[in-house]
Amino acid sequence: MRLLLAPMQGLCDDVMRDLLTRIGGYDECVSEFVRITHTVHSRATWLKYMPEIVNGNRTFAGTPCTVQLLGSDAGRMAVNALEAVRFGAGKIDLNFGCPAPTVNKHKGGAVLLKEPELIHQIVKTLRIRLPEYIPLTGKMRLGFENTDLALACAAAIAEGGASGLTVHARTKVEGYEPPAHWDWVRKIRDAVPIPVTANGDVFTLEDYLAIKEVSGCNSVMLGRGAVIRPDLARQIKQYERGEEVKETDFAEIAGWINLFFDLCAAKEAHNKYPVARLKQWLGMMKKEFPQAQELFERVRTAKEADEVKKVLQAFEKEQEKN
Repeated sequence: MRLLLAPMQGLCDDVMRDLLTRIGGYDECVSEFVRITHTVHSRATWLKYMPEIVNGNRTFAGTPCTVQLLGSDAGRMAVNALEAVRFGAGKIDLNFGCPAPTVNKHKGGAVLLKEPELIHQIVKTLRIRLPEYIPLTGKMRLGFENTDLALACAAAIAEGGASGLTVHARTKVEGYEPPAHWDWVRKIRDAVPIPVTANGDVFTLEDYLAIKEVSGCNSVMLGRGAVIRPDLARQIKQYERGEEVKETDFAEIAGWINLFFDLCAAKEAHNKYPVARLKQWLGMMKKEFPQAQELFERVRTAKEADEVKKVLQAFEKEQEKN
C-alpha cells in the first residue's frame, strides 16, 4: 500500500509538508499547484512552491515530493514542465481537480473536466515532451456538475500517457460536502489500465479501511484529515505493518505545534505568516481536539510572533504535566 499527502492549496505548503512527513507515515507528497499561464517560470518560482527540489525532491524527513502544475495551455505547460525538470524536479503531476472559482474562471483545475479531449491533449503533449524517465501523473475529481464524463476524463489521462491517477471522489460542485463517492473511484479504477489512488473524506483509520474496501485501491491520498489529525498517517502505517495502533496524546501534538511555528518563523519571520498559519491550523484541529480550541483562544488576538511563542511554550509545558 502507498499513502500520499494531498496538495492542498493554501494549507499544505512546504512547511506543513515538512512537519507532517517528519511525524511519519507518508510515501509521497505533492506540492501546491504552480499555475501556468503565459509565463515561463524562473527557478525562484519553482523553489517558492517546492523548495524540496534542492534536497533531491525530498522533504527534510526524506519523503519524495512531486511538483504539481495547473493550466490549460498544453504547449505552455510543457515548456514550464521542462524548465522544472531542468531545475531539478523529478516528477510532474497535473491538476484537473481544483474547485476554486477563480482558478476555474481562468480555465484551470476542475473546469477542464468538461473537456476530456483537452485533458488528453495536455497529458499527451507533456508526456511526449518530457524525458521518458520523468513520471507524469494526474489528479481529477468526478466531474464538474455531475459524473457524466468521469470515465472519459480518466481515460483521457491514462491514454494521454500518465503513469498514475488520483481521484477525489466528488464533483467540483459538491466541493468538500460529504459524502465522498468512493464507489465511483472503483468504477474508474476498473476502467483504466494505470494505478489509481483514492482520495476524499479520510479522517480516521476506519475511514481509511473503508475507502480501501469500497474503492479497491491500495493507494490512498490524505487531505484535510492529515492536517486535522497529524498522526493519522502514522496510525495507518502502524496498522498496515501489523503493529499496535497508538493514537498520539495532545502533549506530543503541542510539541509539533511548537515545531511548526518555529519552522514557519524560519521561513518568514518578519511578517504575519507564522501567526496566520498557526491560527489556520489550530482552527482546523479544534474540531477534533478541545485542547486545540483552548490554545486557539489564547492566541486568537495575538499578532506578534514573540507573544505567540511564549504562549506556545507555556502551553506545551502544561500539556506535559497533564
